Amino acid sequence: MNYLAHLLLSPDDDLSRLGNIMADFMRDVDQESLPEKVWEGIQLHRVVDGFTDSHEIVRELRKHFSPAKRRFSGIVLDVVFDHFLIRYWEKYSSKDFHGFVDHCYEDLWDNREIMPPRMEMVVGWMIKRDWIRSYAELDHVGRALDGLAGRLKLKHDFHGSIEEVHHHYEAIESGFLEFFPELLQHVSQKRV
Repeated sequence: MNYLAHLLLSPDDDLSRLGNIMADFMRDVDQESLPEKVWEGIQLHRVVDGFTDSHEIVRELRKHFSPAKRRFSGIVLDVVFDHFLIRYWEKYSSKDFHGFVDHCYEDLWDNREIMPPRMEMVVGWMIKRDWIRSYAELDHVGRALDGLAGRLKLKHDFHGSIEEVHHHYEAIESGFLEFFPELLQHVSQKRV
């Protein structure tokens, strides 16, 4: 899952949310120095990713991508799932979407002193360019995916993945609507 899903699935606590995002930025982080709530957020992020990556629905959705794109289809689905989460926000959250995003941006930025430098830079871009809300539009999702592709150092054919999303949009949407409630249930059981 991508940023919005991780933020929504976090406990309603600024440090837990921070940890849920920090899990993607752990290189050179002194884990012993992290507050307990941040560490709990990191662990929850890993639970979410593990459940998502191994789920049968997600594995089936990855098969919709061409062989050239399939290697990175998990990344594509993570970002596209945030698109669908925005689209169906009221189904999964009673919180006002825009208020929630603003609150998360504020919490993240207020805790930037805990962030590793790369994360602080990325979160700054996320807030300034309003990445989360931009995922409501599939064209913005495509630009985000191409941006990710441009940062990969290994040889790949990841650019233009959004075309395959367009082609299989209904199947991915249906898969998300079936998968996400199971993820919510899984996370709620892990947090009990």
